[in-house]
Amino acid sequence: MLIHTVIFWLKKELSLQERVNFKEQLQNLDLISSVHQLHVGAPAPTTQRPVIDDSYDFCLTVILENVEAHDHYQEDPIHLAFIQNCSHLWERVKIFDAE
Repeated sequence: MLIHTVIFWLKKELSLQERVNFKEQLQNLDLISSVHQLHVGAPAPTTQRPVIDDSYDFCLTVILENVEAHDHYQEDPIHLAFIQNCSHLWERVKIFDAE
């Protein structure tokens, strides 16, 4: 299994509707055939500790079978459309891929 985690920091001036639309676009990535499982979340209200970074707006976690499935995901038209339609909404993105 390959776990693809993407952390998004959105632009501060976005409206509530833009944030809702962004979340919906993230959830649509589940339509990509190589996606085994997908979760979209926001920072949890856990107790603050020095090791917790809750400064982000959304976290996308995609579970894929292997590197080949990941590569398919990256080139899928749904994923490419998401980047084209939503990249103007974020100010920072950080990706973590783990096996």
